[in-house]
Amino acid sequence: MNDTDVKISLLVPLLNEEESLVELHRQINEVVCTLEKPVELVFIDDGSTDGSFQVLKDLHKRDSKLRVFQFRKNYGKSAALALGFHKARGQIIITMDADLQDDPQEIPNLIKKLNEGYDLVSGWKKHRKDNVVKRITSKLFNRVTSLFTGLKIHDINCGLKAYRREVTDTIEVYGQLHRFLPVLAQWEGFRVGEVVVEHHPRKYGKTKFGLSRFSAGFFDLITVLFITRYTKRPLHLFGLAGLVSFLFGFLINVYLTIERIFFEKYLSNRPLLFLGIVLIIVGVQFVSIGLLGEMITASRKGQIDYSVKNVLEQPEGAKG
Repeated sequence: MNDTDVKISLLVPLLNEEESLVELHRQINEVVCTLEKPVELVFIDDGSTDGSFQVLKDLHKRDSKLRVFQFRKNYGKSAALALGFHKARGQIIITMDADLQDDPQEIPNLIKKLNEGYDLVSGWKKHRKDNVVKRITSKLFNRVTSLFTGLKIHDINCGLKAYRREVTDTIEVYGQLHRFLPVLAQWEGFRVGEVVVEHHPRKYGKTKFGLSRFSAGFFDLITVLFITRYTKRPLHLFGLAGLVSFLFGFLINVYLTIERIFFEKYLSNRPLLFLGIVLIIVGVQFVSIGLLGEMITASRKGQIDYSVKNVLEQPEGAKG
């Protein structure tokens, strides 16, 4: 299959989903046959410790559309998606989870919505088949994210999404920012839409969700709010805080200086003097942090945060 032949790339990151892969592959192929467009399947094994990679090797022998990339260790979903976006050859990229909770039958609906003029379409698991804790925390997380980012969709972290190639070539995914890809896309000026999708109960294995991921999500939200507004100009954020702190400290010390010179008041027992000095020092430090942030931003462009162990794919130019 030539690179130019591929119209749709189906990208599936996975971690320890040995029992789900054969059934998932069958379900995907049932849908792929109806699309009438060249399709490739890209599976990213994020350092699985079970037999997932062996299952993928067996599937690869029978399916020339399947490409498999295996990480040396678990780097996280963001790294898996970053590699998948880089390696995918399609003009439309569909992502989905490997746990059989996302339904491949929704792929045509995502593409249809994409063709209405959207650049990224996110699935909305309106009727989630998860436990109560996960449903409540997810709803809270989505509402808070929508409030602070201005993105009006219901399920920002749904694994089932459709992207135009321009989106995946533009946004950078690292850390744990895969949760906020629609936010990052909107910030870059892309049009983001949403479509209700079917959601199934987990059939095999255990969920990777935990309360630690919930708390980490809010820290990542702070990160997103920062990088979407100040990633290319960190001095604007830290410099503003530093300027305010410095000015307050300076004004306090001017006031105390006037009192000392003109009213002959002693300052050694005045806590306000120490506050003024501290505010000036903090102000200078904030400006310094902003300048350091500017240098770090410039130096980290293009850095890769993962290591690939094995690759299974047809040679480029080979016919599938």
